[in-house]
Amino acid sequence: MVVTDGPAGVRINPTRENDKNTYYCTAFPVGTLLASTWDVELVNAVGKAMGNEVLEYGADILLGPGMNIHRNPLCGRNFEYYSEDPYVTGKIAAAMVKGVESQGVGVSIKHFAANNAETDRNSLNTNISERALREIYLEGFRIAVQEAQPWTVMSSYNLINGTYTSENPELLTNILRKDWDFKGFVMTDWFGGKDPIAQMIAGNDMLMPGTPDQIKKIVTAVKDGKLDVKLLDRNVENILNVMLQSPRFKGYKYSNKPDLKAHAEVTRQAASEGMILLKNENSALPFGSGIKNIAAFGNTSYDIIVGGTGSGLVNKAYSISLSDGLKNVGLNQNEELHNLYSNYLKLTKEGRPQLKGFMALMGSRPIEELNLNKDIITGMANVCDAALITIGRNAGEGSDRVNDKGDFQLSDYEQQLIKNVTTAFKAKNKKVVVILNVGGVVETASWKDLPDAILLAWQGGQETGNSIADILTGKVNPSGKLATTFPVIYEDNPSAKTFPGKELASTKSADQGPMSSFMRNVPAEVTYEDGIYVGYRYFETFKVKPSYEFGFGLSYTNFTYGNLKLSSPKFSGNITVTVDVKNSGTVAGK
Repeated sequence: MVVTDGPAGVRINPTRENDKNTYYCTAFPVGTLLASTWDVELVNAVGKAMGNEVLEYGADILLGPGMNIHRNPLCGRNFEYYSEDPYVTGKIAAAMVKGVESQGVGVSIKHFAANNAETDRNSLNTNISERALREIYLEGFRIAVQEAQPWTVMSSYNLINGTYTSENPELLTNILRKDWDFKGFVMTDWFGGKDPIAQMIAGNDMLMPGTPDQIKKIVTAVKDGKLDVKLLDRNVENILNVMLQSPRFKGYKYSNKPDLKAHAEVTRQAASEGMILLKNENSALPFGSGIKNIAAFGNTSYDIIVGGTGSGLVNKAYSISLSDGLKNVGLNQNEELHNLYSNYLKLTKEGRPQLKGFMALMGSRPIEELNLNKDIITGMANVCDAALITIGRNAGEGSDRVNDKGDFQLSDYEQQLIKNVTTAFKAKNKKVVVILNVGGVVETASWKDLPDAILLAWQGGQETGNSIADILTGKVNPSGKLATTFPVIYEDNPSAKTFPGKELASTKSADQGPMSSFMRNVPAEVTYEDGIYVGYRYFETFKVKPSYEFGFGLSYTNFTYGNLKLSSPKFSGNITVTVDVKNSGTVAGK
């Protein structure tokens, strides 16, 4: 069988030796955006398109979706995951799994379990209560397994309460198979765990990618009577039962020609429906007929971030920048400003060394924002009808984000840019919109009062610019709602004191080359002192006011709710709640 990354689309090389053809894949929206749609039918459609590319490019299993909980806003891979809430996570993941597997290929839901930080991920011991583990960190996986029966589950790198997940029979056999009736096979994350004998006994059926040393140890253990060959037979059977379902085993003649054009349309729709309108004073959006000339500020207005790095990266044929999207809907951009940014980005990129191989996968550090003086900004306010300011952030596998300026917090220059642009444009009674082109949560409370509108665009895949433009012009009414809380300050998050954990060794491990961030094995631990109080459970229970709460999201129309009814005045087993929802505004909306 052939497996392929990843959560935001199939990751294969677009070119092949002695072959003039190209084999691009669709970069779909990231997990945080898909969960923000709260739309299982839409996510299922994305899964079908993704699964078709797996099938037609000759693969059998997609290594995704990622579905770990957003315990902390700084986790480097939160963009791959769905939510701080296990129910939302499970339902969205189940829809994705069903969509992908409807195409006759499989998935590997990951990373099982409690893998909520990237720092020291290969050696991090997660101390967690049974209740928190069951209610928060396993519940999404349970829903996905029982509702969608994924072909495979990927065990995570970390330890839980002192035992590697891939060596934990309670997790992989008792809970996953006996409690949840999982039918597929379990694979490790690449080079995960330490003891191949313990992994075999635990029910971690396949070791990825597998090493000669592991093979030798397993064979020796069987010969020495330390490993019952019946356990190996069990594990092999689990693998073979999935293999029998695979396109490769069935001899499927794949085309190498999935319908990328149709999948781009799916991407464009999904992206626009997962974007969230966080603020819209005085109906600043959508732009009316009087808005024709736009001043677009910020590097990522021209160099859009369509998805995260690492295994979430997709080799796509193109990406639509915000600048492209504006042009495609007939909005003019100030040519002087456009040229300033375009030339700056071009020259800066040319001056950087080209990353290749593994390092290219990890991505470059962001280009420092073009520093504009006030005179240029004032000049734009004189000649343009409205301003857009795009704030970009990216993250990925192998490291976590930081609570610092330029990452979770806005940099001093970004704060100043928002202030200067809003001052100049509001002096002319013109609107300013901030667009957040981010994969995860950023600080908003210190600056959100300044602009007229804020659109949380997330990272929408290769059609991101078109999807944003569809919302700005009102072609699409934003209907996304937050599936993760935006705190006022980082320290308001209940896991802030313990994330990402602490290293226990007195000296750090020696650098191991380009894989060092992946394979460092410094003993580390983290204690989930927040227990079940993750995300909105904490903010609601302890009356901590967020900047934007879980479930928040505005619309271009208004909805009224009425006629609330309960099926019974007492709760016993099940209760049904009904409510009438009416669009009482002037435009169509969800």
